[in-house]
Amino acid sequence: MNTAPSLSVVVCAYTLDRWDDIRSAIASVRAQNRPANEILLVIDHCPELYELASTSMPGIRVIPNRERKGLSGARNTGVAAARCDVVAFLDDDAAADPDWTDRMLEHYSDPRVVGVGGLVRPWWVTHRPVWFPPEFDWVVGCSYRGLPERPAPVRNFIGANMSFRRSEMVLAGGFRTDLGRVGTRPLGCEETELCLRIAARRPDAVLLYEPAAAVRHRVPGTRSNWAYFRSRCYAEGLSKALVARHSGSRAALASERTYLRSTIPRAFARNLQPGRPGSLRTLAALSTGVCATVAGYAVGRIHSLSSPSAPHRPPPPVGGSSTDEAPVPVGRSRP
Repeated sequence: MNTAPSLSVVVCAYTLDRWDDIRSAIASVRAQNRPANEILLVIDHCPELYELASTSMPGIRVIPNRERKGLSGARNTGVAAARCDVVAFLDDDAAADPDWTDRMLEHYSDPRVVGVGGLVRPWWVTHRPVWFPPEFDWVVGCSYRGLPERPAPVRNFIGANMSFRRSEMVLAGGFRTDLGRVGTRPLGCEETELCLRIAARRPDAVLLYEPAAAVRHRVPGTRSNWAYFRSRCYAEGLSKALVARHSGSRAALASERTYLRSTIPRAFARNLQPGRPGSLRTLAALSTGVCATVAGYAVGRIHSLSSPSAPHRPPPPVGGSSTDEAPVPVGRSRP
């Protein structure tokens, strides 16, 4: 008889400015139909936030990031401290649907499934710009048009809503700390790189996208304008160049090639139909987004080819310390 795996949920936070969002994220995890075995809130080098969370969130394991500053280091700290079979990650400005844990954990009965990611719906604080193409919802950290609408294997997950078997994360080496967001710097793709590493280590592994395991991701007004759209697309290109450097361009760009050959042409065709509101601006956004991303990738490739690789620090081995006070120090990557 299969036994459901135990679950640790990790939320990483870095600023007091998101305190209300953090509380909402934690509350959504507490309210799950299938409660998580533990909830960890990792504070990324913000002593004021650590003190506030430690004194006002009973029942939550609040721990400081013991790694390099940034989201990757905070996530690695959460993995090191987690005590359960599966580690799920929820962004500090996201809120999970009540059946989120149920929908994720049901797939781990299949031993081939090493990770499950879910749908990320945008919650526009002001309003969704009429010109903003749903094919580019990844710009605001959300699921985009073109992803599967039913459970299906994918190359990588969206970081706001993903989970992995803890043992697989540790064996793969955790998140690269030279990739990913630090504060408000709009770089990313550390999730993509980790998923590629897991798949390379275990070719039979399944990374499953389950749209029913859904969360709502807050999109502030500052991310609803042209300037953010362009800069985020450019930053995505830079990030993809770094992933290509570590994983090879064939693996790093496989999904992007399909996206450019299929998803984007369909988006152009849809917006060329007469009578669609804001279609001209949407066509401009599609063109701008593709061009900015390609430009970022080109610049990133030139830069990466001329720069040495930064060291990578994986989480500690399974069975290491999981105390809040002193997680096992993270060692350097294996050669």
